[in-house]
Amino acid sequence: MNKQRPVNLDLTTIKLPVMGLASILHRVSAVIIWVAAAYFLPMLYMSLESAEGFHKITSLLAENIFIQFFTWGFLTALGYYVAGGLKHIIQELGFFETLEGGRFISSFAIGMGVLMSFASGFWIWG
Repeated sequence: MNKQRPVNLDLTTIKLPVMGLASILHRVSAVIIWVAAAYFLPMLYMSLESAEGFHKITSLLAENIFIQFFTWGFLTALGYYVAGGLKHIIQELGFFETLEGGRFISSFAIGMGVLMSFASGFWIWG
């Protein structure tokens, strides 16, 4: 048995590389999208069912700050998920496969996710 292994590993002191952070954020955004879909699919059904349902949903989205925040969170997660997915596709094509390239494209994907978050917030509240 190896006696040199860490015994009490403090996870708060470990610095995660940007590639790992991008990967974790991509997985978390997928979970957020799946959970939000359970709420948004019935709203979509109701809005497409009739004109009254559409007006009910649009007034609900315009007046309720909780639903606006929930929608913003969903759009933020969706935006980052798309950015992270494009990052994976680009890397599967053979680009940015080095350590420096991986750092760059991961940082770029996170930046695009933040930019899409601001854009969706401006679209909802602007």
